[in-house]
Amino acid sequence: MAGILVLGAQPLSIEDVARVARDNVTVRISGGARSRIANGRARLEELLARGERIYGVNTGIGANVGISLAPEQMELLQHNLVRQLGCATGEPLPRDVVRAATLLRVATFVTGASAVRNELVDALAALLNRGVTPVVPRYGSVGASGDLMPSAYIARVLVGMGEAEFQGRRMGAVEALEAAGLAPIRFAPKEALALINGTTVMTAVASLVWLDAFRVLRALLAAVALSIEALQAPDLPFHPWVHERKGHPGQIAVAAYLREMLQGSGYTQPSSGQTCYSLRCVPQGLGPVWEALQDSRAVIEREINSANDNPLIDPDTGAMYKAGNFYGGHIARLLDTWKIDFASMANWGNALMALLVDDRFNAGLPANLTPQPGVNSGFKGMQLSVTSLTCAVRQMAGPSSIHSLPTEQYNQDVVSLGMHAAVTAMDALECLRNETAMLLLASAQAVDLRGGPSRLGNGSRRVYASVREVARFQDQDRSMEPELAAVAAKIKAF
Repeated sequence: MAGILVLGAQPLSIEDVARVARDNVTVRISGGARSRIANGRARLEELLARGERIYGVNTGIGANVGISLAPEQMELLQHNLVRQLGCATGEPLPRDVVRAATLLRVATFVTGASAVRNELVDALAALLNRGVTPVVPRYGSVGASGDLMPSAYIARVLVGMGEAEFQGRRMGAVEALEAAGLAPIRFAPKEALALINGTTVMTAVASLVWLDAFRVLRALLAAVALSIEALQAPDLPFHPWVHERKGHPGQIAVAAYLREMLQGSGYTQPSSGQTCYSLRCVPQGLGPVWEALQDSRAVIEREINSANDNPLIDPDTGAMYKAGNFYGGHIARLLDTWKIDFASMANWGNALMALLVDDRFNAGLPANLTPQPGVNSGFKGMQLSVTSLTCAVRQMAGPSSIHSLPTEQYNQDVVSLGMHAAVTAMDALECLRNETAMLLLASAQAVDLRGGPSRLGNGSRRVYASVREVARFQDQDRSMEPELAAVAAKIKAF
C-alpha cells in the first residue's frame, strides 16, 4: 500500500502503526515536530552549558549515576550503551514488530521531550523508508527502564553495529546501510539513552497483537456460527432482547455478530430447546474478550504517543524531569489480561471441536467427520492438535508482570516484564490462530456432511466459501498442513 504518514501533526493510531509496519508506508516529520525537537535539544545544551548534572549525559547510568563524566567521555558513553546491551538471545522478532518499534521511537521523539537532534530522528525514519530492518533477538528486556536490550539492537544499526535485514537478506549493519544508500551516524550526548530507554518494543507488539487478536476473534465467531448451523442448534439465544437485559457492550456486540452470520440460515432451529454452553453462551463467554479488546485501544494509543524515556526535558520551559515513564506497567498488564482472554477463546474452540467430531453429541454426523470411518480417521488427528494448542495457550496465559526480580544493582528493583508478556502473548495468539483455522476446517466439513452451503446464513456462507477457496472437502484421509496454513493466513486478513 502506497502512502505517506506525517508524524507529529496528530496522534498516531494503532492502524497507523500497522500501515508502516506491514504496508511499508513512508513516514515524514512535520514542521511543527521538527521545531519541538530542535527546541528540546537546545534546552538540553543550555543545561549542559550551565554545568547541570544530567543523568545519562554527563553521569553514568543506573546504579552508576553517582559517577561524573568528563565532556570528552559523553559521546563514548552513548556508543558504549548499545555495545554493553549486545547480549540478547533467542529467535529474531518478526520484521513487522521491529518496524513498528522503530516507528514508535520516532513517535516519542516528535514530542520534543527526549532532547535528541533532528538528524537522529531523520536517520531513524530513514531505516523505515529505505527498508532496513535491524535484527532484534526476543529475550533480554525486563521492561522496567523500558525495552533496553531490544531497543539497543535497533539503535546500534544507526551507527553501523550489529545486523540488519535488507531486501530479504541478513547482513552486517554497515553493509545494509550502504545497500540502502545510507551511512552510519554518530550519537550525540543523550541520544543512545533516548533510543533505548522506553516502552517501544512491548508497545509495538501490543499494537500488532491487538489488530490480529480482533481478527482471530472474528474468525472464531465465524467458526462458531458454522458449528451452530452444522449442529442445527437454535438461534434464539442470540436475540437482542436477551443481551440488552444484561447490558454489557461486548456481549451485545458478539450476539449481533452471530446474528449477522446466521441471518437467513436454513439450518438453525426456532426451538427454544437448550443446547450446551459452547453453542448457547457465546455472547456471555466471548463478549468479555470483545469488550476488553475494544477498551484496550485507548491504553495502547496513549502509550504510542507518549514521551516514555528518562530524563525528560520540557522543550518549552527547559525544565528537566528525572522520572519513570519508561516503566512498562500499563502495557504489561494489558498483555497479561489478553493472554487470559486467549486461553478462554482456546477453551471455546476446543469444546466446539469436541462436539463436532463426537457422534454422541453432533446430531447425527459421522464420527470424526469422515464419510468413511474405520479405514479413515477424518478429523481425529486435528482434534488432537486443537487440544495440544489449547494446552499451550493455557500454559502461556500465566501473568508475566507478577514475576518481578531485582536487577541492575538494585536500581531496577521492581520491573514490569512487559516484553515477556509481549512475547508470550504473541506466541499464544499464533497458537490460537492455528487452532481457529482447524475449527474452521472442521466446521466447513460438518456443513458439507449436513447438506452443503446452500442453506447457510448469509455471513456463514461467505466464510464457508473463503475456507473452500483453499481447502477442499476431506473425503478420505490426507495431510492437511498446507490447507491449514492457507486458512490461518486468511485469518490474518479476516
